[in-house]
Amino acid sequence: MNGMIVPKHVAVILDGNRRWAAAHNMKPWEGHRHGAQTLDKFLDWCLELNVEQVSAYVLSSENLNRPRREVIELLKLLKHELNRFETERAAKIDKYEIKVRFCGDFSRLPNSLVKIMGRIMTRTEKYNKKFLNILIAYGGRYELTSVIKNLVAEAVRKRLKITEKTIEENLLISGDVDLVIRTGGMSRLSNFMPWQTTYSEFYVTKVLWPDFTKNDLIKAIKWFNNMKRNFGK
Repeated sequence: MNGMIVPKHVAVILDGNRRWAAAHNMKPWEGHRHGAQTLDKFLDWCLELNVEQVSAYVLSSENLNRPRREVIELLKLLKHELNRFETERAAKIDKYEIKVRFCGDFSRLPNSLVKIMGRIMTRTEKYNKKFLNILIAYGGRYELTSVIKNLVAEAVRKRLKITEKTIEENLLISGDVDLVIRTGGMSRLSNFMPWQTTYSEFYVTKVLWPDFTKNDLIKAIKWFNNMKRNFGK
């Protein structure tokens, strides 16, 4: 990267799959299928660039309120992609020692998906060189509400003092995000990691997610390098 600083934690909001499908006269879930292929490549690019942690907003809690047929197809696609973590993706995960974590409200997902996610997390929990967070049925408000409920219950039992540190220790995803990339041109977080993105740099591109390329990622990182990060000071 010619001396450029690569962000340690990159988060991506995968937006534009349905618009891409509509532009190509396809069903919405066909756009998601092409988007899954782009995510596969995106993760490889992040490994090549030595990004330490990646968080991918794959399926929001609100997405589960979409038309029934689309949700069914989305869940089928997710199951197919998750199965690949245990087959052709397994060797790469082991090679780079990637800890894979799934974050979200699992009560809204089929048991078959939850079991696959559990196996993957168990198999990779020993790794700590790279981190991949897949956000499925996730909402930032859900995450913070869960943290608050748990901490209040803990405080009652043990007189625990609730601080920023205890909140951070109980979040589904640990560590601040350096760079958030949102495709599709929308300048909003959409209920995405409100605590971890407090001081993130927010890069928006009009490129729809299925069309996102390695050059687009490099462009985002170059933009990140031109930002002066003072964290409110």
